[in-house]
Amino acid sequence: MRPLASADPKQFIADFYTSLTRELVSSDEEAALIIDRFHTPDIVQVADGHRIDRQKLIDHTRPIRKNRPAIRMEVHEAVAVGDRLAARYTLHSSQRGKDLATDVHFFGRFAPDGRMQEAHLLTRAVPHDTASA
Repeated sequence: MRPLASADPKQFIADFYTSLTRELVSSDEEAALIIDRFHTPDIVQVADGHRIDRQKLIDHTRPIRKNRPAIRMEVHEAVAVGDRLAARYTLHSSQRGKDLATDVHFFGRFAPDGRMQEAHLLTRAVPHDTASA
């Protein structure tokens, strides 16, 4: 990962998630090694009120690797101050012939090396045909 401080916030968050997903679905490397490249050991994400630590992130890779979704992020806005980033984006995914879209409000903190340390996400599914509006 590259440091947040040297990146455009919109591009940084898009690259973060697309690179993570690409590595998970295109590699047989241990999931823990991939997760550790993108997250600090003390990572905590709270997604829609559900607390996710490092082990839960690793566990979550199983369905991603099984379903192998194609993703595309449409970042509507993002701002970074120091090690913190806030973004609003739509995550478009396709798997097994089904297209999904999810609006995401993201608030996170990143280590100097670009790995995620903490994140809070609020999400809502949106109809795929209106997700770009």
